[in-house]
Amino acid sequence: MNHSFKQLDINKQNQILEAALIEFSKSGYKKASTNNIVEKAGIGKGMLFHYFNNKKTLFDDLIEISLEFMKKEFIDQIDRSPADFIEKSKRVAKAKMNAMKKNKLVFEFLGNLYLHEYEGMDEDQINRALVLQKSMYDLLYNNVDLSVFREDIAPEMVMKLIKWSIDGFQAELVKSLEGTDLEYQDYKEDWNDFYAFLETLKILYYK
Repeated sequence: MNHSFKQLDINKQNQILEAALIEFSKSGYKKASTNNIVEKAGIGKGMLFHYFNNKKTLFDDLIEISLEFMKKEFIDQIDRSPADFIEKSKRVAKAKMNAMKKNKLVFEFLGNLYLHEYEGMDEDQINRALVLQKSMYDLLYNNVDLSVFREDIAPEMVMKLIKWSIDGFQAELVKSLEGTDLEYQDYKEDWNDFYAFLETLKILYYK
């Protein structure tokens, strides 16, 4: 973890981290309010600026923490052994879900940075975020065996349809779990439904 957060005890770290991730995700960098952050974190504004010189310092620390989390808990956890496209997609989805169980807010934070066109980020931060995106893209789309796909739909379209379907399934699952603690949720039934869903995709799009 970064220098500023290391100075705080673990409870204060988590309080400020959660409050800041939510505020920057909701409002973007320019409109994010440190007043909202301290109110949600339950701390005084003086304490926040004792550890973080200004809003930009806090924002930079959040980016650092989030990028490290995504690499360690998501990208690095994806199985890289050879597989067909649906199996690759399953591995990415499972690694993503496991990471979201640990910290869903990081995904929302980075997703909103993308929607706000990386507002507030410097060139190095943007490049690092793009490298992570490319890593996941390469894991999913490099060395795909196109011969297993049905021949009446372009392979590129098949991959898009499969990815959109899996993303939609996962988004629906996450929405259904809103308000629950993902870390302690039992996903056995959900994963069984997901595997059955993948077999249906194979029937639709594979030879």
